[in-house]
Amino acid sequence: MTDEFTLATAMVRMWLGNPLSLRLLRFVAAEDACGNRLSNAIDYYLDQKTDVCWRCRLAGKILRHTVTRGGKLFGVSEEAIREGLGVTVFRRGLISVLDGIARYGVTMPQIINAPFLVVWDFTHRCNLRCRHCYQNAQTALPGELTTDEAKSLIEDLSDAGVVAIAFSGGEPLMRKDFFEVARHAHDHEMFVALASNGTLISPEVADRLRDEACVDYVEISLDGKDAASHDAMRGISGAFDRTVGGIRNCVGAGIFTCVATTVTRSNYAQALDIYRLARDLAVRRFMWFNFIPTGRGTEMWKEDLTPEQREELMRALYLQNTGNGTEALSTAPQFARVAMQVERDGRTPVGHFYQGDELAGKGQMLAEFIGGCGAGRLYCSVEPTGDIQPCVFMPITVGNIRERPFLEIWHESPILQQLRDRGRLKGGCGDCAYKYVCGGCRARAWSYFRDLDAPDPGCINNREYWDGICKR
Repeated sequence: MTDEFTLATAMVRMWLGNPLSLRLLRFVAAEDACGNRLSNAIDYYLDQKTDVCWRCRLAGKILRHTVTRGGKLFGVSEEAIREGLGVTVFRRGLISVLDGIARYGVTMPQIINAPFLVVWDFTHRCNLRCRHCYQNAQTALPGELTTDEAKSLIEDLSDAGVVAIAFSGGEPLMRKDFFEVARHAHDHEMFVALASNGTLISPEVADRLRDEACVDYVEISLDGKDAASHDAMRGISGAFDRTVGGIRNCVGAGIFTCVATTVTRSNYAQALDIYRLARDLAVRRFMWFNFIPTGRGTEMWKEDLTPEQREELMRALYLQNTGNGTEALSTAPQFARVAMQVERDGRTPVGHFYQGDELAGKGQMLAEFIGGCGAGRLYCSVEPTGDIQPCVFMPITVGNIRERPFLEIWHESPILQQLRDRGRLKGGCGDCAYKYVCGGCRARAWSYFRDLDAPDPGCINNREYWDGICKR
């Protein structure tokens, strides 16, 4: 840690972590007779609402001081902040962060009032037979949420302050009510994403995704550079051509499109080729998914990458971020640590991420605030029958929305509270200088050790645990 970073962290703790600041923030975040005080304070700050009570006006003045000081700390102008607050997603995210600090105080990493993202496994139905499927999806489960229940869940998530919802599966497009339910999410001011295998996305479907469902983001899985490799992973001949067609159709419809690849030993040598294919298809993002041996994937755990392979690939992918139009990211929480180490080696991709000593320190502070693995802290999943899980790759039910309100489950689940405490981590993850930036993949810890606090055996800092697994 640099001295500048240590000083910046101390400033944040003095700014929001002292008792007086927390009391002021709790005043701003309280409910008011004229509505949500924080929401009214933002409107007052933006000069969009003046007919509010004196408490909301005072909250607006406190908010102005807070965002101005925070902007100076991170080098963001007040004009940019005001512009951001006019965007629903940014506004909802800020409210959740401030409500989280008011409830929990300043934590490392930060706990927020409601998840930024909920991944909803919309159905168990799927038209493919992927070897690595975390859900072992094929046919619909008995008792999947009805359309009315799905809409009610959307309303519950929106009221809770959830920023984004990602429809996953199975294949979400196999439910006939997908467009109706997705549009309901959009109408309730949430960012709407779709995770799909792409095989059902014709040009007409892509237009419906954009215009009818108002989908903001589509992520399409592609696990090989050609038909032979992709179809072998996906279990259906001809899947590759239909998937590539779906990618082209989403790009053509002007939807933000991401190609997602689950990397195992079978396609490890192709990873950069798949990235180049994604770039040639003009997608805006390439996402390397960390393989988690759960669901159907438990049968192929021996194809998991070694710690050295994972490290090499993360570095290689990070260096692709040279402003060529297709950013390369990873769900592996170690990716943040690798990015910082590459930056400090002086190999930061041109025009991408933070550069320079001052911004690098602020970037690390932001990374520790975000905190790597967000399972049960920044995001959670909803299963087809309404079960809540910390992560789609972590089959631990912490509640069901048919039985309890979502936000009650989010705040009261002992499992979620355990995941939010990095002080519990064991092995290399517990001792790591980057545990607040990364924290290791908790789903991998659960998959291999059935222990949420265990070390992530895929990291080079936990090599001895990987060696022990290989000897089983």
